[in-house]
Amino acid sequence: MGEIRLGEMGLGEMGQNPYNMLTKLNMPTLKYRRHRGDMIEVFKILHGIYDRDITDGILHLAQNDRTRGHSLKLITQSSRLELRRNSFSVRVVRPWNALLESVVSSPSVKAFESRLDEAWKNQPVQFNYKEELQL
Repeated sequence: MGEIRLGEMGLGEMGQNPYNMLTKLNMPTLKYRRHRGDMIEVFKILHGIYDRDITDGILHLAQNDRTRGHSLKLITQSSRLELRRNSFSVRVVRPWNALLESVVSSPSVKAFESRLDEAWKNQPVQFNYKEELQL
């Protein structure tokens, strides 16, 4: 009864091309959603939304005031093992440091999400899982 066919949605003519379907449905890829979710979690950790006793030591802020970009730059933690390179505290550093000051200094999580979406609106990875995040 509640079924919707692709043809009824105007998607039948796209065939099997997943990029066209994701774009038409305005549905971001899993890779993009992971990056976006990571940035939201970093924002929450750095702005003290989570208990500091639990999140202390996960991310390390740059201590000098001579860094380019925004005021909440993270320090890259060295890692030799591939397993460690894919961990949260390592994989979020480059995308976070590439964000604008206006994004990272948002007054709330909702404002951050909105500003992040605006900053990343033209990311190729949004609708093509084979692409990488452009920093």
